[in-house]
Amino acid sequence: MKRYSFSNLILVLGLVFIYLPMVILVIYSFNASRLVTVWGGWSLKWYIGLLDNTQLMGAVMRSLEIALYTAIAAVALGTMAAFVLTRIPVFRGRTLFGGLVTAPLVMPEVITGLSLLLLFVAMAQLIGWPAQRGIVTIWIAHTTFCSSYVAIVVMARLRELDLSIEEAAMDLGARPWKVFFLITMPMIAPSLAAGGMLSFALSLDDLVLASFVSGPGSTTLPMEIFSAVRLGVKPEINAVASLILLVVSLTTFLAWYISRRAEKRRVRAMQQAVADGNAANWGAESDSRKAMIPPSAHS
Repeated sequence: MKRYSFSNLILVLGLVFIYLPMVILVIYSFNASRLVTVWGGWSLKWYIGLLDNTQLMGAVMRSLEIALYTAIAAVALGTMAAFVLTRIPVFRGRTLFGGLVTAPLVMPEVITGLSLLLLFVAMAQLIGWPAQRGIVTIWIAHTTFCSSYVAIVVMARLRELDLSIEEAAMDLGARPWKVFFLITMPMIAPSLAAGGMLSFALSLDDLVLASFVSGPGSTTLPMEIFSAVRLGVKPEINAVASLILLVVSLTTFLAWYISRRAEKRRVRAMQQAVADGNAANWGAESDSRKAMIPPSAHS
């Protein structure tokens, strides 16, 4: 009988500790009873009831919209910051710029949210914008927070790239912007996708920043759930959380499947290129040997 090591036991316990609450949440989303602690049989009525819960569904759509905008903006800003920090090794203020990029990673969200709130209030008094806090201010706050994560992920990938490919393209006359979009971007695409999904998840999950910079009519899903659970967990919340888990799981699996197929195609292309190169070298060597044989030898 195979004996499990201590490390395997810790791994199994860790996975159970992480995923068992999610499994329980999904099971109780099908509970027919309104009381979460009382099992009343299997039912889909809470999923059907979501269609009539406009407040909760509005918060879901609002959070998804903000998370999508945040992922796009964070990937753009984080990639530019990572490119500057990795490809421009020396410039005035580099240490300060690097510290500002990574500061949101270690700064408490309460401090970040409070500082952004004071900034928006001061801007409204000076220039009249934003007139009221809402989706735009939440988007700005989430982008400020998530860009740091994208910058760290993309920097790690940029440091691993072989610069000779880009240098060869520029030697052949390609402009820097063309090299970036046609050579650098495809090579860092996995890190961009990872940073985008991470930003989407962080924005969808954020409660603290959104609580500071939101206004009337801009309640996000975490804020809605946090305000509702103080009166007790409702079955509709379990249903919404289960649907989000399903969507996130399918999206993650789809991203993994696409990246896996792309990696297989890249490996096959490299193997084919190596095989073609070996065949060409063998043909050239064969021709050179034939050229070295005197004509009298052929006769």
